[in-house]
Amino acid sequence: MAAITTVGILGCGLMGSGIAQVAATAGFQTVARDVSETLLEKGRAAIRKSLEKLVEKAKLEPASRDAALGRLELVTELAALRNCDLIIEAVTEDLELKNRLWRELDGLCPPSTIFASNTSSLSIAEMAAATSRADRFVGLHFFNPVPLMPLVEVVRSVRTSVETFDRAVEFSRRLGKEPIAALDRSGFIVNLLLIPYLLDAVRALEHGVASIHDIDRGMQLGCGHPMGPLTLLDFVGLDTTVRIAEIMFDEYREPRYAAPPLLRRMVAAGLHGRKSGGGFYDYSVDPPTPRDLGLAR
Repeated sequence: MAAITTVGILGCGLMGSGIAQVAATAGFQTVARDVSETLLEKGRAAIRKSLEKLVEKAKLEPASRDAALGRLELVTELAALRNCDLIIEAVTEDLELKNRLWRELDGLCPPSTIFASNTSSLSIAEMAAATSRADRFVGLHFFNPVPLMPLVEVVRSVRTSVETFDRAVEFSRRLGKEPIAALDRSGFIVNLLLIPYLLDAVRALEHGVASIHDIDRGMQLGCGHPMGPLTLLDFVGLDTTVRIAEIMFDEYREPRYAAPPLLRRMVAAGLHGRKSGGGFYDYSVDPPTPRDLGLAR
């Protein structure tokens, strides 16, 4: 297969824009697609802001910033990805939506194009089955914030060829990331261990074990974590966590993957974490303060 030189990104949200940024910075011609100009402009602004921060911190030369932006193209037409050597999908965790896009791209792209999903919980094999290139379909799970987090889980399904897997590993390294190999099981490595931990923290709060502040500080100071589990939930997004937990519960049918009632009710109330201005903490004040969730005292 020819070398990967042009990378397509499906979705220009938080994860998609981050992946597009690291790909363009690493020297790849990068085409990022989203459904509207508004979403693309939001993604472009996020990329510019992130690159500026790296320049301010002397982690990136201004010339490299400009070169990265010059290699980045933002589009609304799916057909604009037809000539990419690798396409990475980073849209909502909805298998039907993802497969609809994969089926269309499968008819647009040449057989040599590798397809990869940034899913954190869905089956790579089920997505690959929607295409005629299951052997050239792989998981590339990046972590947020993509420009700063060094890890990529490279996921091989039962149909992914050794060559495709090896090329995905090499690509990850060219981005400056550290790839680790994972089997095609919901949650892969990190979320398989992380999601039960986060849900247990919510259960501890729900059952009155300790306050929001003390649960978070306990895990920070006692285990050396950079942030506590409830702060991390706000950062990831409570709605996102519930969606991932549901997918993993459907896969394993184990109670530890079931989202606690408190978490579901917070999502229903629009408390999605940082992105909504509030979750376990109120982000309308500085510093953020633990929210009164009406729990029994």
